[in-house]
Amino acid sequence: MWGNKLAGLLRSQRREQKKYSGRSKALVSGTALLVALVLISAGAFVNAQSSTAQAAAALSANWYNAAPYVMPLANQPPSLTAVMSASGAKAFTLAFVVADGGCTPAWETDAGLDDVSSDTQVGPIINSIRAAGGDVVVSFGGYGGTKLGQTCGSPGATAAAEQAIISKYNLKALDFDLEEPEYENAAAINNELGAAQILQRNNPGLYESITIPGTTSGTGYFGQQLLNNAKTLGYTPNNYAIMPFDGGFSGASSQISALRGFNTMLMNTFGWSSATAYAHEGISSMNGRTDSAEYFYQSDFQSVLSFAESNHLARYTYWSANRDRQCNPPDNNGGLSGTCSSVPQNDWDFTKIIVQFAGATPPPPPTPTPVGSTPTPGVTPTPTPSGNGGCAGVAAWSPTTTYVGGNKAVYKGSLWQAKWWTYNDVPG
Repeated sequence: MWGNKLAGLLRSQRREQKKYSGRSKALVSGTALLVALVLISAGAFVNAQSSTAQAAAALSANWYNAAPYVMPLANQPPSLTAVMSASGAKAFTLAFVVADGGCTPAWETDAGLDDVSSDTQVGPIINSIRAAGGDVVVSFGGYGGTKLGQTCGSPGATAAAEQAIISKYNLKALDFDLEEPEYENAAAINNELGAAQILQRNNPGLYESITIPGTTSGTGYFGQQLLNNAKTLGYTPNNYAIMPFDGGFSGASSQISALRGFNTMLMNTFGWSSATAYAHEGISSMNGRTDSAEYFYQSDFQSVLSFAESNHLARYTYWSANRDRQCNPPDNNGGLSGTCSSVPQNDWDFTKIIVQFAGATPPPPPTPTPVGSTPTPGVTPTPTPSGNGGCAGVAAWSPTTTYVGGNKAVYKGSLWQAKWWTYNDVPG
């Protein structure tokens, strides 16, 4: 990835009683891997001229259930095909589509809003994912901003706006991330749920998830009100997922307790057995430091995974792949970031855990290829003398050092050169 951009739009969640702002901007230059000196590849680029994503066969539902959220146009988005290759992921939940004046759907970006009708950026991203064997979920809503359910005026009008997105990107899966300020607006929520029901009817096989704020007991007043609304409509999505963070949570045990509480709420609302409720229940977590300074580590994600698998939950995902990287310093000086996790980690640690929920095994990390180990047509490898990678005065690669294009480092006795800006990417 090349170029600089201002990374903003830190996703801040409201969890029933307290609002957290947390929007910030930081100058960034993209992410990349260190590549071997001399044997530098040109990289993989997708040449997609059309803004309309090409149709692709739907994935199995469990991949849509295990699709990490990512902002494709904000918060220093990673190369999603690179994430797929490194983690084994096959699907991502692209966030967020909101309203841009009236009933006009638009993507949130670092620079503001980008109307879907004229978008030329997301289509190529989707095409690249599909070309690599994956697919996407598109998520409506998120925290803050104005939502389609607030402005479109009716379930039918909301559905029409959202159908245009299904058609433009040939979508097989949607997520409705229903948060503030829409969450406490009963008319807006009815528009969203009614629209989801219309879309479900008009697009056979369409995957739909409903994602709502969580509390330590499951979900709160407005969450229960939403469930009651869905029952009145006779609408059943693939799953209801709670977000058990930013509300007094402490580690995996508190999230599991919330999931148990939400299971009871689903049973009581819809008359389901516990097993049926779990089969319609999901969790969307947040990796690392949350807006309210809770911390969820890899071990917490693994514990929740064990619970989700043993109880046959429908969905397990998290916010966000943009943040599935280590900060510099790793704890980010105690701060919150939209582009890294604020906890010690390797790239894509959290995504690799989510991938397991889909029944996949994450690939092992690649072994770095030293200079001269593989002949390249037109290139004569230079013999590497013994010693410090054959380059006196070049420092050893460090996971806490930021490298820019042209910088050199020694790793495992071999000399490497950065192709572009990189941080904590092991040479290889």
